[in-house]
Amino acid sequence: MELQISLSFNGNCIESIKFYTKVFNIAMPEITTYGSFSSEPDWELPEDAKNLIMYANINVFGINLMFSDNLDGLEGNCNKNIGLVIVGENADEIRRLYNSLKENGTVNDELGKTGWSELYGLVTDKFGIQWQLMLG
Repeated sequence: MELQISLSFNGNCIESIKFYTKVFNIAMPEITTYGSFSSEPDWELPEDAKNLIMYANINVFGINLMFSDNLDGLEGNCNKNIGLVIVGENADEIRRLYNSLKENGTVNDELGKTGWSELYGLVTDKFGIQWQLMLG
């Protein structure tokens, strides 16, 4: 068995995939669009949804993150209760990741010493995903 994390986006999934592959220095994954499945006879897909992402998967530190665009049109309803935590042993790498993820996002807790970690920070990235980063 395996646990994967599924992240949904409101039409900007491809932008998020490019961002995260750059942040985590990994290759672009294979991407499946909704349009590639529009040949199903009982599934009517609006023309503007055909290029949206149905599925892509990247592996970050051994965890699979699944990406897709939200077809429901529920603007702002994606990933409301999700936060990802990165625990590392290299302070320079924690700082690099923190600085990359906060770009055009929101700093919730500045990176610094806390009662539970020598180096801890919390950011919400530009896609609304919350990241906790800490030295383990």
